[in-house]
Amino acid sequence: MSDAPLNHPASLSELFWAFNRLALQGFGGVLAVAQRELVERLRWLSREEFLEVFAVAQVLPGPNILNLSLMLGDRFFGIRGAFTAMAGMLLFPLMIVIGMAALYGQMADHPIVANTVRGMGAVSAGLIVATALKLMPSLRRSPMGAWPALGLAVLTLIGVLWLRLPLPQLLLGLGGLGMALAGWQLYRADRNSEAPKQ
Repeated sequence: MSDAPLNHPASLSELFWAFNRLALQGFGGVLAVAQRELVERLRWLSREEFLEVFAVAQVLPGPNILNLSLMLGDRFFGIRGAFTAMAGMLLFPLMIVIGMAALYGQMADHPIVANTVRGMGAVSAGLIVATALKLMPSLRRSPMGAWPALGLAVLTLIGVLWLRLPLPQLLLGLGGLGMALAGWQLYRADRNSEAPKQ
């Protein structure tokens, strides 16, 4: 990633339309689109900042991407920015979803519609995996180190896919372990920096 300085939305309307564009591209999962838009295209966040903000957004109640929009809107323009970003995320997509839900209610039994929905699920999963792979180099800058972070990711996959653990257990167990490891590494780094030079 370039070391060029990050950008800042120039106005509330730019913030609104950026999150609106992000939401309208996010069929089946908006994580991949959010990373591409906010980090690569708009450069409002570095990869590391995106990972930090998204991690917080995931553990808060409510949809991840909506939490992320609220946090970024607040970061740039305070409470007005939070509501503007949220409006951008919800206004037009809400209208589309209501229209599609009404249409789906009438056509859900049709085999083509059912297969289309299954296909969208597979594409969504692929987008999430592609985003994870793209963000993986950022693990090198993780306070706990790349290998422990990768180990936690593998344990999370095992917990979700094989053991089918509920989200609260994963967050409390592996999330707590991750925070403890990161805290310990930060503590050690701080102690090493304070140690007298010989």
